[in-house]
Amino acid sequence: QVQLVESGGGLVQAGGSLRLACAASGGTISYYTMGWFRQAPGKEREFVAVTAYSSTGTDYADSVKGRFTISRDNTENTVYLQMNRLKAEDTAVYYCAARKLGEPTRFGTRYADWGQGAQVTVAS
Repeated sequence: QVQLVESGGGLVQAGGSLRLACAASGGTISYYTMGWFRQAPGKEREFVAVTAYSSTGTDYADSVKGRFTISRDNTENTVYLQMNRLKAEDTAVYYCAARKLGEPTRFGTRYADWGQGAQVTVAS
């Protein structure tokens, strides 16, 4: 089991940028497929982005493709989500999730470990 802690959330104006970080402990993320999910008030959790443990691939939700970039720094044991051109509809709690030696997937139920979440609020 790996412990995950998100940081970098906050309030930003529409069109602005934020970078979320997910610091892992108790495990080496090079063995984990790492995903970002989000949940807006009154809505179900949804997939945002994923990076494979083998670092061979990434995947993005259509709603963020071209604006968000997921990356990993295995030496720092940290995964990042760079969010550009933010929109009001990006407002949500963002969660980092880990799946050991698993293929990238958009299904949150396939991830065993989750962080506590980081609030991102985009003011229009």
